[in-house]
Amino acid sequence: MANGISLEELQLAARNHGMPLEALRFDVTPIGLHYLLTHYDIPVVDPSSWRLEVDGEVARPLALTLGELRARPARELAVTMECAGNGRVHVEPHVVSQPWLLEAVGTARWRGTPLAALLEEAGMGDDAAEVLFTGLDRGVEGEEEQSYARSVPLAEALRADVLLAYEVNGVPLPPQHGFPLRLLVPGWYGMTSVKWLSRITVLTSPFDGYQQRHSYRLRQEEDEMGTPLSRIQVRALMAPPGIPEFLTRARVVQAGPVELEGRAWSGEAEVAGVGVSIDGGVSWAEAELGPAALGRWAWRRWSFAWDARPGAYEVCCRARDEHGNVQALEPSWNLGGYANNAVQRVPVTVTA
Repeated sequence: MANGISLEELQLAARNHGMPLEALRFDVTPIGLHYLLTHYDIPVVDPSSWRLEVDGEVARPLALTLGELRARPARELAVTMECAGNGRVHVEPHVVSQPWLLEAVGTARWRGTPLAALLEEAGMGDDAAEVLFTGLDRGVEGEEEQSYARSVPLAEALRADVLLAYEVNGVPLPPQHGFPLRLLVPGWYGMTSVKWLSRITVLTSPFDGYQQRHSYRLRQEEDEMGTPLSRIQVRALMAPPGIPEFLTRARVVQAGPVELEGRAWSGEAEVAGVGVSIDGGVSWAEAELGPAALGRWAWRRWSFAWDARPGAYEVCCRARDEHGNVQALEPSWNLGGYANNAVQRVPVTVTA
């Protein structure tokens, strides 16, 4: 172990990747820069033999080809997706898992067919309570061999903006993003949007699989049930100003007018505003918030004019949403290091 990061965590970091924060300047994240978290292995799928099975508490079980899904009515949505572990390395004491800094986020245009119409076609029973989504990726976690699977409450599954997505940014899903089909649940943390989707099962009782029972829950102790994660917490991030020092990534900015900019989002409600501080959070000024040009589920641009004078600064940004949720000034700890939306702090040296 070096600097608190184990070999196992380095292996995770090498196969998963975040979005470079300078990519916050793009309205829509290029596919190759969008964050990725792959729990197990990326499966190789033959689209000619692949089928999406719909079963469980339904009157008419379905088995659909990719061509049949693409022939159904389609929608395209711009959606900001964020990993529930984003910011994990900033919590103390250290949490052993994928060592995310702040880059586990991205915004893409996803195209697919609405899930609700498919469930209605299958004819859900009156006792339906949840919908389970199972992917083709398999592995061992918590000493359980499993396919990655997550469920959502029926009311969430029936939202008009929940999609079975087969395209991203105008092209078929690449293997790492879930080819040939993935679930897309806007506003929820990324673990909900199951990739390499193979089966949809309508349940009459809550799903008790490992990813639902153990993972992605806010807990302080191993033996407590905890609170399940769902909606993305409000957050703003800043595109790093100036230029970086190679190894430390510390920022160097020339004195004079500087435009600070970034993006803000929330799965709970519309973003209401962003505050900016250049003194480490002692004092705050209001940034200019751009329009929700990409729609409800995508991030919004913010900007702030800074008259930068020589010296050392800690620049911060802090978002709030229309439900009154505000980012915490400091991270809070939980067993999984989840939902840490504490304000971003960027050390900046302004040179004459």
